[in-house]
Amino acid sequence: MENRHKLLIIVGSVRDGRFGPVVSSWVAEQAGLHGGFDVRVVDLAEIDIPLALPAASPKFAGEDYPRPAGMAALTEALTEADAFIVVTPEYNHSYPASLKAAIDWHFTQWTAKPVAFVSYGGLAGGRHAVLHLENVLTELHAVTIRDGLAFPNYFTAWEDGRPLDPEAPGYAKTLLDQLAWWAKALRSAREAEPYPA
Repeated sequence: MENRHKLLIIVGSVRDGRFGPVVSSWVAEQAGLHGGFDVRVVDLAEIDIPLALPAASPKFAGEDYPRPAGMAALTEALTEADAFIVVTPEYNHSYPASLKAAIDWHFTQWTAKPVAFVSYGGLAGGRHAVLHLENVLTELHAVTIRDGLAFPNYFTAWEDGRPLDPEAPGYAKTLLDQLAWWAKALRSAREAEPYPA
């Protein structure tokens, strides 16, 4: 449908015993209920993401950028997406190296597209990680969404795969409403005129 947007949800942690897939599954459910998105989930733990990068920048190399064959599914998903939700924990007041590597292997795939954040952690609920991600993705000319979701002390705040806070679905709807608005606006703008990166 023309009014639906391709949403890519990215599971950012690859750590053993991670909680990210639980959060991502709930977020995908909320996005499905919203009705404005065709939802796809990519788990970085299933992608080959080397830390060593080629000498050239992906910004300037374009389609010729030499990515590993195991990264093809991620690159395709990023390219096709109209919008992103990044699900991230907070490690040492920042986000996982796996997520930074996945971002750095790409550039134009993020450009002029909206990105929302769902974070989880201890007392801060992953907010430090999100602040760092906002800075990085702004550099790639993505548009970050103001209203995110944060789950402090997630280890006691979830039960049976769902947050205990009864307001959580409402917060998710606000995030998704804003994301859908930006996805529509930015897709129309990209189709009307190439972004001047």
